[in-house]
Amino acid sequence: MHTTAVHNHAATAADTTDTGKLLLRAVLAILLLFHGISKLQHGIGFIADILAKHGMPAILGYGVYLGEVVAPLLILIGLFARAAALVVAINMVVAVLLVHTAQFFTLNDTGGWALELQGMYFCTALAVALLGAGRFSVGGINGRYN
Repeated sequence: MHTTAVHNHAATAADTTDTGKLLLRAVLAILLLFHGISKLQHGIGFIADILAKHGMPAILGYGVYLGEVVAPLLILIGLFARAAALVVAINMVVAVLLVHTAQFFTLNDTGGWALELQGMYFCTALAVALLGAGRFSVGGINGRYN
């Protein structure tokens, strides 16, 4: 009887782990997609201007579509989730370096870190990259990049 209880606990833990991975992926992807959809609607002129101010080619601004549209969609469905999550993490680092460096050591009006949203996206993306997509994904639990 003890062996059955241990086996049932292990099965339940695996089920909740995959559910947790799905929740983590869905929240990261859906919240990032709002930013991506906004850029699809309004363009990347703002980003192109920032890149130009830093002496970089404006065409690099199109990379935001990878980090805020393509990668989140892949994360959401669980296909190449680890690689897509790394794209999101890199996108967050670039965003902080180009736009938010002055806020790195500051707090907002309510006492939170001024970059808590970017920090949460970055760390959540790293978690997905480390954990993989899990069983509830198009790539499946045994997918090479999931």
